[in-house]
Amino acid sequence: MSISGDQVELREADIRKHYDVALGLLGGFDHVPRIASAGQRVVAERSPGIGTRRRFRSTTPGLVTRSTARPEGVHLIDRIEAVGDDALPSPVQAAVLQTLRRALAIGLALGEQFAERTGLDALKRDNLGGRLAGGKQAEFSELLAAEAMVVLSVFANATSVLLAAHAGEVNVEIGEIEEVLNDNAQLALHGVLWELDGDLETFAGDDARVVSVVLAFAEQLMGKVAARAASAPRLAAFTGASWRIEADDFAIQGFTPTRRGKGGALTMTFKKPNEVVGNHIAKYQAMKLSKMLMAYDFERRLNPFAELGGFIFTFMGDGAPGTGKTTLIQMMAGLISGYCEVAGYPFRYQNLSTDNIDSYQGKSGQNAKAFINNIIDPTVIGFGTIDDIDQLAGKRGDRQSSSGQLEITAVLMESFAGANTVVRGNCTFGMFSNYPENVDDALRQRAGARFLVDGPQTHEDYVDILHLLLGRNHDIPVGDHDLFAAQEIKKAVAASFEAHGRPHEDGLLKVWEQTERDLGRLDTIAKLGHYLKGIQQADPRFTGRAIKNITDAVKVRAMDFELPDEWMDEPDLFLFKPYDEKLAMIRDMTRPITVDMVVQEINRYADSEFRYADKSDEVAIADAVRDMGRMEEAKRRYLAGRP
Repeated sequence: MSISGDQVELREADIRKHYDVALGLLGGFDHVPRIASAGQRVVAERSPGIGTRRRFRSTTPGLVTRSTARPEGVHLIDRIEAVGDDALPSPVQAAVLQTLRRALAIGLALGEQFAERTGLDALKRDNLGGRLAGGKQAEFSELLAAEAMVVLSVFANATSVLLAAHAGEVNVEIGEIEEVLNDNAQLALHGVLWELDGDLETFAGDDARVVSVVLAFAEQLMGKVAARAASAPRLAAFTGASWRIEADDFAIQGFTPTRRGKGGALTMTFKKPNEVVGNHIAKYQAMKLSKMLMAYDFERRLNPFAELGGFIFTFMGDGAPGTGKTTLIQMMAGLISGYCEVAGYPFRYQNLSTDNIDSYQGKSGQNAKAFINNIIDPTVIGFGTIDDIDQLAGKRGDRQSSSGQLEITAVLMESFAGANTVVRGNCTFGMFSNYPENVDDALRQRAGARFLVDGPQTHEDYVDILHLLLGRNHDIPVGDHDLFAAQEIKKAVAASFEAHGRPHEDGLLKVWEQTERDLGRLDTIAKLGHYLKGIQQADPRFTGRAIKNITDAVKVRAMDFELPDEWMDEPDLFLFKPYDEKLAMIRDMTRPITVDMVVQEINRYADSEFRYADKSDEVAIADAVRDMGRMEEAKRRYLAGRP
């Protein structure tokens, strides 16, 4: 065992010595279920490509649709090789079996190290020799249970990582895993492998489904064990360390699922910055953020911008339909993808859409958590978007919000600013909405930055966008206009920021004017604090989280510089430098914070909150007026129809 940085290397020899035991588990063993036989498991019919056979474990005596005892034993090698018509095992079947053996060996090896670190190995020897003291019985039982959870979690985690390359388009819903035992590691493995054998028997009709069943089983098992481990004792030796398996190039950090550092191919149409007309601040910040992500250090697993406090982890883009939110996403994804391609970094983009809302209880939350885990994977550069978040995430207290929408809201709130949220600076999340006033207040306030996507505004903007969208199949003269001069980003952004020297929304403007009358020019921290308190009195939702978002935005302004394009084109100039050197280079470019920056960011953020509140009130009033009008018309027609 060797230690590198904050990771412990799990040596190959320590893994391979468990291969024989792992192969024996796959070859066959007997197991009589203790939990699963008492429950009922149903998987309803789903869309094409998903297993459709119903699976029951009845509680009614004598009514059993699947044997639970399996007197012939559990033989996973035979089970997997029997899939299909060929007498010889296929390459996919061989890969699955190799993965399971390797994953079992990794789980057993880490369980062995856990036993050494906690003294469980000594207690086992005492127990075998009949020397275990009575006062040690409780500790012994707790450590055995902890070891069982460690082995199960690592086995499932390794299976998920090692088999990921064989995943296809077929998805299988296997339902909840029930036979999760924690008496000891061996019995725990017997239980879950018995469960896997049953899943393969029920759902694996071909090689593609074999892979899907095993991956679904691994995901379910990780979630089940993690939930149980949350309240279990004696696990600090596992959760407080990180192990790395060098040969397989992945690390294990507690009960958190490991994601393979691999990006997917993007099929979206990318947009160039000059194809985003208007939206100057949003475009500028998106361009800056795209380059900020590239400063991430894969070895240190930290971004210098995150350490200095100028990184945007979450942002919200709002604006009327057709103002360019989708174009902004396409531009930012295209920039990051291009930078990553030059640097050789894995890039992962994913959008959480309404397709992820599921009728099964808990499934929507699982979908949202899987989305978060895919993007925050520290082995990739990640960009996650949540388009039309007002439709996807439910508003608490709104009777029209489904349970699935509320599950997604809870997951996003915990992931974006929860007790366990870690901002490494390798990823960012963008929430977009035409109706941000319909987003839950607490979730909306977890957006650290606000991008007002208001589309073209000036005459020059409209000429530019008309010329851009007409394309080249015309010979209409441009006329007296300097094409795209108005889109010169630095000039446009400076003007946009200066425009926030005073508030735009009427409600906020009243607070501003009253504060200026009372205190004069807002040029000290004390005066700015009074202004913030005045905003809070006008809008009680303006809490401490809003202040944090404002100060984070100010820190981003202090780094109001774009990393030079040549740093992206030639990675050796910056991207491939050691972390400390990158940190020093960024620190040298940082600007001092000014009063104007603070005032502008307070007004930008507060304007957005007042805008949302005003829209929400107006929508509610308009709905009420419409309902009253309908009722009046109904009464008129009713009275007119009476004899």
